[in-house]
Amino acid sequence: MTEFSKNFLTEALKKHFGFDTFKGNQEAIIRNVLSGKDTFVLMPTGGGKSLCYQLPALLMAGTAIIISPLIALMKNQVDAMRNFSEEDGIAHFINSSLNRSAIETVKNDILAGKTKLLYVAPESLTKDEYVEFLREVPVSFYAVDEAHCISEWGHDFRPEYRRIRPIVNEIGNRPLIALTATATPKVQHDIQKNLVMTDATVFKSSFNRPNLYYEVRPKTQDIDKEIVKYIKANEGKSGIIYCLSRKRVEDFAEILQANGIKALAYHAGMDSSKRSEHQDKFLMEQADVIVATIAFGMGIDKPDVRYVIHYDIPKSLEGYYQETGRAGRDGGEGKCIVFYVNKDLQKLEKFMQGKPISEQEIGKQLLEETRAYAETSVCRRKVLLHYFGEEYNEDNCGSCDNCLNPKKQIEAKDLLISVLETVEVLRDKFKGDHVIHILQGKKTSGVLSYEHDELEMFGTGKDTGEKTWNTVIRQALIAGYLNKDIENYGLLKLTPEGREYLKNPTPFLITKETDFDDDDRDETPIRGGASCAVDPVLYSIMKDLRKKMSKKLDVPPYVIFQDPSLEAMATTYPVTIDELQNIPGVGSGKAKRYGQEFIELIQRHVIENEIERPEDLRIRTVANKSKLKIFIVQSLDRKVALDDIALTKGLEFNELLDEIEAIVYSGTKINIDYFLSEVMDEEHIEDICSYFQESETDGMEEAIEELGKEYTEEEIRLVRIKFISELAN
Repeated sequence: MTEFSKNFLTEALKKHFGFDTFKGNQEAIIRNVLSGKDTFVLMPTGGGKSLCYQLPALLMAGTAIIISPLIALMKNQVDAMRNFSEEDGIAHFINSSLNRSAIETVKNDILAGKTKLLYVAPESLTKDEYVEFLREVPVSFYAVDEAHCISEWGHDFRPEYRRIRPIVNEIGNRPLIALTATATPKVQHDIQKNLVMTDATVFKSSFNRPNLYYEVRPKTQDIDKEIVKYIKANEGKSGIIYCLSRKRVEDFAEILQANGIKALAYHAGMDSSKRSEHQDKFLMEQADVIVATIAFGMGIDKPDVRYVIHYDIPKSLEGYYQETGRAGRDGGEGKCIVFYVNKDLQKLEKFMQGKPISEQEIGKQLLEETRAYAETSVCRRKVLLHYFGEEYNEDNCGSCDNCLNPKKQIEAKDLLISVLETVEVLRDKFKGDHVIHILQGKKTSGVLSYEHDELEMFGTGKDTGEKTWNTVIRQALIAGYLNKDIENYGLLKLTPEGREYLKNPTPFLITKETDFDDDDRDETPIRGGASCAVDPVLYSIMKDLRKKMSKKLDVPPYVIFQDPSLEAMATTYPVTIDELQNIPGVGSGKAKRYGQEFIELIQRHVIENEIERPEDLRIRTVANKSKLKIFIVQSLDRKVALDDIALTKGLEFNELLDEIEAIVYSGTKINIDYFLSEVMDEEHIEDICSYFQESETDGMEEAIEELGKEYTEEEIRLVRIKFISELAN
């Protein structure tokens, strides 16, 4: 292979892409590809990975085959290459979106020598007709983009990626370049082993993105309001909101639109032309915000995304890193905010049930790493970089919530010694939870089966909470005293530094971790309301009115309006029926039935106290327009069994009850007697109804305590739905 001079490469860069200089490792990587060697590139999002194969493809004889996972990514890159060239045939893609005549055009351009880059989906590459065709094509090299898809330990595993090497051998052996923005040492090893490129030259760039700010916020009932307020405070800036489910994406995009924000939805279940249209509108700045699942973003080169918000905690730190990497790719501002509550991870863990045991173990470990990141009080940058095998030695990064608001540290030398000694005695063969069970003196089946309850340290740490022990282990990993053996599902191993520490202990300060377990942060609308209203005087007056009405109508006060609804009224001051029905938990039915006296009271209060109503705080909801809610109401009208409704919509039964509760608490009358008569005795239904008739609260904890263990939580919830629907609506 010809040795290219420095000037030649710089001139080629300027000519084809308009840049004056290479970024980071780009030039060294390109030289390695041009010299015909296998190349492994680990480069964060925004580091310029694509150029590492695009420029060599233009300079070398033949066609480079770029294996890429997403149709949107291919289209984006092909369009970009055509913009740099006078010849449209310079770049093509082959995938399922093309018809027969379009594929013929692609083939003709390749055979005519016009095409330097051919983007192929791994699924297309496995088809015999394409393998036969590509055998006749002079291939310059193969590039495997988003190579982490090869590894089961990666955040976006694609089984088809594991078939790339045999197909490459079939088409014709040429040099290989594998590229990824997110790979732990374990994933990197997996990629190289699977692609049979263990001798490849490895180029690893730093994972640190100094311009990004990282923050974890507690996920509360007010999450929608918090995000709307954040977006409005950053009006005109581009942002991405990531949600885990398609339903959440659509619902939240509607909420943003209802609040005057130019937002669009994007997920894999949408029609491909609609997805492309939304993507293009975002790129062309006809929309400010994209609400998306992880299907959005790979290869979307929008440099000025100013914030990335995770509505739900991601399934892995790799996924999180890649998604936050969409922010600030131009080196400018990039805020990365994730909303977290511990029960979200518990939900994700439940979803893994039924999968093969090995897959569950991998999934649980990835979730555990995510939990460690979310709950840590250590510098988030340090934790993130440590996960990717990179050390960050600064004491304070200055751009994460933990460094800007440092928490109190406590001395934990003795706790660390206990952990290290236990790991040593266990000979590096057990996970962190087993170590903690021994120290806390818990006689779990695992501890008893190995007779570890007879160890000297058993129960020596029973006065220290599990969270603190977890903190010690996590911070010992970052400090390098322990190692996690990922090959063996996260067994803890003592490092040479850990053995040295046991000989010569020094002070070891730990930062207490944030507690995200608060059960009050339930997303269902059913909750007791400790007052957090902006106007406590109005809140108090409305409670009195509610009490008066409840006596007059002979219904419990909560049946009229729940406390959270009163809090919202005392915050946003609704003065018309239309405004009132936008209050969470009200809806049109309740607003019309009970609302008139409340809005008259609020109007008087506003006038008498010369209150300027804070319209910007009123987050409009679109819950009543939800397609799911309409489907549920229609199904109930048709007397479809509730478990069948849940099955049809892919919901857990308790999730369906959440939705039905939201419907009845918003004032819609429904009838579930047909279902109750099938699953419960009439006497039991009457008992539970009597309890709610006499109770001052509709809270579940109180109901379970009062009614005893004779009834399940599901039964109590079902009867509560019947009771609220009949009395309140």
